[in-house]
Amino acid sequence: MSGPHPGAGGTGAPPAADRLRTVDEHLAEILGAVPLLAPIDLALLEAEGALLAEPVSAPIPLPPFDNSAMDGYAVVSTDVASASEDSPVTLPVVGDVAAGDTGVSAIRPGLCLRIMTGAPMPAGADAVIPVEWTDGGTVSVRITRPAPPGHYIRRAGEDVQAGQVVLEPGVRLRAPQLGMLAAVGRARVSVRPRPRVVVLSTGDELREPGSEPAFGQIWDSNSFMLTGAVNESEGVGIRAGALTDAPEKVREALEDQLIRADAIITTGGVSMGARDAVKEALTGTLTFTKVAMRPGKPQGFGLLHGIPIFTLPGNPVSAYVSFQVFVRPALLAMQGLPPEPPGAGTAVLTEEVRSPAGLRHYLRGRLSSGEDGDLAVTPAGAQGSHQMGALAAADALIVVPEERDIVPAGERVEIWRLPR
Repeated sequence: MSGPHPGAGGTGAPPAADRLRTVDEHLAEILGAVPLLAPIDLALLEAEGALLAEPVSAPIPLPPFDNSAMDGYAVVSTDVASASEDSPVTLPVVGDVAAGDTGVSAIRPGLCLRIMTGAPMPAGADAVIPVEWTDGGTVSVRITRPAPPGHYIRRAGEDVQAGQVVLEPGVRLRAPQLGMLAAVGRARVSVRPRPRVVVLSTGDELREPGSEPAFGQIWDSNSFMLTGAVNESEGVGIRAGALTDAPEKVREALEDQLIRADAIITTGGVSMGARDAVKEALTGTLTFTKVAMRPGKPQGFGLLHGIPIFTLPGNPVSAYVSFQVFVRPALLAMQGLPPEPPGAGTAVLTEEVRSPAGLRHYLRGRLSSGEDGDLAVTPAGAQGSHQMGALAAADALIVVPEERDIVPAGERVEIWRLPR
């Protein structure tokens, strides 16, 4: 992120009345206010996607016993040392060992046992001959290749030792991590949950997609976009639909959502219009300000009964950029993670860009590979805050610092990669 790292020295104090609040000031205030979610105990499948909140150790070694890595025959390796295609070794088969057998089996030299993958190795055997090297016999078996000691045997503890920490706190629980937890016998685990984020749009003009809007009406896109953005940011997005421009209805709806929300996002109604319902409903509870950025200047944030409320602008691009700049870092911080921007990096600018002096500008762009193989970025042709087409086609945001009003082609610029 351009400028000082958020929260690394910002006070979060409101700016003077005669200037805009900087991006870093507003973000610092947010990060200083959002709560860290308390750990909860969940069953494994309920914990998918959450952050582990405890170290997990293996109570026993993995594998817990020597076992066969192949379907085949458990043998004494010296018995088959001379086996070949021209001169096979024939051994009596004195029994079977299946995966899951709990009995103790054993052989002596000159005998073998048929064994399945994962079955415990019988005492006395020191190698496994895969069935493909034999005639597959059940009473006696012809073996055509030798095997050294330890051949196709999984040794106890070769994966994990007893007492070994297999997962550290802070790891995101995906499929492999859930498998690891189950492998060491854990049915439940302490996690820091993904924040549940309720998304509300406001505006008398909004209609549900699939309905037929009248003249002057539009389909609600912001709530769908931001719910998806929450999910992409490791939260749980809950779309609550659109509200009318009635302050009392907005306040009532927000109060109703608190029971199931770790955070709430609204869009629209935060600027300087005559019917800015969100601002009217929450003035005195939240702080409404103007931030020195484009798009997304009008912002609001605060806690309603301890729950963070983010009031974002109504223009779609403004709402999306505001989410990436302010809400996404907050959701990460609530999980105990660094509040980093998405896919931050650099790329070479292919075209000159102009930016309003004093504002941090977030331009939509398309990434490509330059002639020298370096990453390049091209600004989208349309940069209006209402123009969804360019946003849907973009795969990056170009971050232009406040102190720059012209950035020439060929200069390396900061980019944020957008989820694709």
